Amino acid sequence: MPSRESYEVRKGEKSLVHKAKQEANQQDILAAALGMSISGPQKPPATIWQPLKLFAYSQLTSLVRKATLKDNSLPHKYEKVHNFKVHTFRGPHWCEYCANFMWGLKAQGVKCADCGLNVHKQCSTMVPRNCVPDLKNVKKVYSCELTTLVKAHNTKRPMVVDMCIQEIESRGLKSEGLYRMSGFSDSVEDVKSAFDRDGEKTDISASAYEDINIITGALKLYLRDLPIPVISYDAYPRFIEVAKLEDPEKQQEAFREALELLPAAHSETLRYLMVHLKRVTLNEKDNLMNAENLGIVFGPTLLRAPNLDAMTALNDIRYQRQVVEFLIKNEDILF
Repeated sequence: MPSRESYEVRKGEKSLVHKAKQEANQQDILAAALGMSISGPQKPPATIWQPLKLFAYSQLTSLVRKATLKDNSLPHKYEKVHNFKVHTFRGPHWCEYCANFMWGLKAQGVKCADCGLNVHKQCSTMVPRNCVPDLKNVKKVYSCELTTLVKAHNTKRPMVVDMCIQEIESRGLKSEGLYRMSGFSDSVEDVKSAFDRDGEKTDISASAYEDINIITGALKLYLRDLPIPVISYDAYPRFIEVAKLEDPEKQQEAFREALELLPAAHSETLRYLMVHLKRVTLNEKDNLMNAENLGIVFGPTLLRAPNLDAMTALNDIRYQRQVVEFLIKNEDILF
């Protein structure tokens, strides 16, 4: 009968053999991943294998980190200027930029209404564009500047846009007259109030609002209420110019350049919306909404003329429609 000692020896030998086979398999897998061949008589010794293993693991770690950063970096890249307003401070206050005392009894400096930063008025022009809004200062969702909202919630897009589009795509893509038909205004206002009050906890499911036109109405109202439209006032003239071009190739390239003028949060919101509207057009047989029809609906919503006279603004309506129509049809190329 074999002794316990011999049993332990055999058990240890089996463990070593199993470990060696496992390591050999790992070597083969890593070699394949690195595009190398290390089998057969040319198989390197352990002195070469160990550094190779460490190198492969470091590369894998680097790739994972890069992928993670790429996925999570967008919200943090959004630049936002501070929303400074003249403020009277109670008690002694020091400037958070230069660290000097704020003199005076009233209107001693300015305070950012979004993040609460306190600085001298003269220092406010030198503060970096790194405003990170505090949720306690962001009182509502509708009528809140787009970049302010996404930075406050640390999201890529406003939650209103995400939630409404997801709900519409889950049960409304085939609804006739989608976005053209209007829901009851009282119900749309009710959705607006719910988002302002409850944020991402708002219930917009079919059990709460059976008519999908109420959800489309709430989305359109959100976009109309933005203090700076999705296609910003600064970029507006360029988009109108591009819509007037007649050469399709030049127009496509010019639209790419125009899109680069948009703030990052606006560009991402526009991209997401255009991808959605393209899906709407793919169901045109049922919903009767093509790119031209959607351009008519969303043109004045996404593009608003900045301080133009009434006649110029009226003439621009045609080009506003054409801008949205072109973006929908070419969303896979432009974004």
